[in-house]
Amino acid sequence: MFIDTAKILVRAGNGGNGAVSFHREKYIAAGGPDGGDGGRGGDVVLQVSDSLSTLMDFRYKTKYVAENGENGRGKRCSGKDGASLTIRVPRGTLVRDAESGGLIKDLWDDEPYVVARGGKGGWGNQHFATPTRQVPHFAKAGLPGENREIRLELKLLADVGLVGFPNAGKSTLLSVVSNARPKIADYPFTTLFPNLGVVYVDEGVSFVIADIPGIIEGASEGVGLGHDFLRHIDRCRLLVHMVDVSGSEGRDPVADFDAINLELARYSPELASRPQIVAANKCDLLEDPSAMDPLRRRAEALGYPFLPISAALHRGTEDLVKKIASELQRLPAIRIFEPDYVAAPPRAGTAEELSVQVVDGTYIVEGPWLQRLMANINFGDYESRMYFDRMLRESGIFSRLEEMGIRDGDPVSMYNLEFEYKK
Repeated sequence: MFIDTAKILVRAGNGGNGAVSFHREKYIAAGGPDGGDGGRGGDVVLQVSDSLSTLMDFRYKTKYVAENGENGRGKRCSGKDGASLTIRVPRGTLVRDAESGGLIKDLWDDEPYVVARGGKGGWGNQHFATPTRQVPHFAKAGLPGENREIRLELKLLADVGLVGFPNAGKSTLLSVVSNARPKIADYPFTTLFPNLGVVYVDEGVSFVIADIPGIIEGASEGVGLGHDFLRHIDRCRLLVHMVDVSGSEGRDPVADFDAINLELARYSPELASRPQIVAANKCDLLEDPSAMDPLRRRAEALGYPFLPISAALHRGTEDLVKKIASELQRLPAIRIFEPDYVAAPPRAGTAEELSVQVVDGTYIVEGPWLQRLMANINFGDYESRMYFDRMLRESGIFSRLEEMGIRDGDPVSMYNLEFEYKK
């Protein structure tokens, strides 16, 4: 099954906490603090793999979590860094922010990309010893890793895109000029997903061609199959517009040609302005070759080269390949999409954003700022508790509680800490 979009959650590892430890060794008195630092959390890394051609792997697994860093230990031993998690994706995958849709990265080269960074490890108490505080009973907690929901969107990397109505002969042409073997049958929508083929023209000259499922009128608005795969010709430098000129299905070649170009313009005006070669296919079925003249005049009026071919009989296909190679020599390289997503800086909130509620006479205080503060407090140490009390007073939490009518002796709950309020 061809899957070209997926939404996944990536979560980098949290940094390990710093250790509170003191040196203990026979014959050495007052060895001092020796708590080690926490390890860094693992990253989540995206890596291009040419062995993958769809996003099928992400259909059933949608959550990817890297390893946390280990906590620090005594004897100045730092915790082990968490292992990074590598996610392999097909070449040409776009990474977007799931909420805003902003483009984070276009994965087209072999350079690994860190999509979520692990949190830094916290400092052990060895860092907090001073001449006036020689026995620090506290350490820093590790920082949380980045956590984001992303959308993966595959856009095939191809030089040439074959477009046209169903049964125009795109798959037949692909099988003739390349080593690809797409399914070929005489009914519409035989091609259900894009096929890629490599065309070798001469020594050192080759290009990649993509057969896109047949586009019909209304495709840009979601009609038919083609709308699902129009994105795959966004990168193509050149379009080969296949038109059935035989009239075997009672269709007007000029009307078909204009209809496809209209759908391309509705999907993307930039795509509609892409260079085209018009391949008039099935010309061997014409009794009167002059029947191609209206399409020829229409193509040439737009500045498009016009080549009559018969893909089934291999007639004119060699000239078409040479013309494609000639056109590609003067066209710029495959388009690489530039990121437009700006990540918001990580923040733990402010004291003003804390939630204060009264439930059954208990004042409940919650919020990221408070969680971060409490993670750095050793409630078994007097100095650390005094620091906690000072930070709460300076932040204005106690003033808010008094404005809400708190009195001496009323219970206050802050996550796993409960105490009676005293002015």
